[in-house]
Amino acid sequence: MTRYYKEYDHHLVALDCIIFGFDEGELKLLLLKRKFEPAKGEWSLMGGFLGKSESLDEAACRILNQLTGLSNIYMKQLSAFGDVDRDPGARTISVAYYALIKIDENDRLRAEAHGAEWISIKRLPPLIFDHSLMVEKALEALRRRTSREPIGFELLPVKFTLPQLQSLYECICREQLDKRNFRKQILETGLLVKLEEKDKESSKKGAFLYKFDHKKYNSYVEKGFLFQLKVKSGHIIKGNNSILD
Repeated sequence: MTRYYKEYDHHLVALDCIIFGFDEGELKLLLLKRKFEPAKGEWSLMGGFLGKSESLDEAACRILNQLTGLSNIYMKQLSAFGDVDRDPGARTISVAYYALIKIDENDRLRAEAHGAEWISIKRLPPLIFDHSLMVEKALEALRRRTSREPIGFELLPVKFTLPQLQSLYECICREQLDKRNFRKQILETGLLVKLEEKDKESSKKGAFLYKFDHKKYNSYVEKGFLFQLKVKSGHIIKGNNSILD
């Protein structure tokens, strides 16, 4: 214990990870049953406590890697949650992060060993403490960021169809999008590379597969352009200073 600040109270610092994935046309969360008291056996976000020699980001990455086996993924700090009685075990301040991962790259065996399951956000069970509030704030942040950055591609397989892409945006935005307008404007960005392959799982004719051009997007950013999609009344519309203009 440091010899400084002895006159002040000391509190626990926790990290909670809201882990989003997209599978079977649904936006999902990776949740697990808590293995210790308080609230043992109840559904929870993946979390842990801050180590003595860790930064907040390092601790969040460690927790995520322990559960999924993944590293170097899209992760953003969301907010701090510090209500006095938020954790009945002890006075604990939690810093929440949200992460976007490709479910097909997730180490399912590792997740299952922790008792974790992918559950649709449409059918979420009751969560411990203030975790439901964390999830709601993460969804709000995801919607805002999706409108100005192409982060949705972090949730899709490397190769995807336009119907899959539209379905993802509809799940995030909670809006039904006009198919023709969505396809026209997303293709006008020039950020999708059309492949010669087709996905024939949904129909005999099949849908062409695409991939996201990260290199081109980075070049746009360097030139000062912004990716921006706005949802309004079931349509994707252009925003100011966007690469769609």
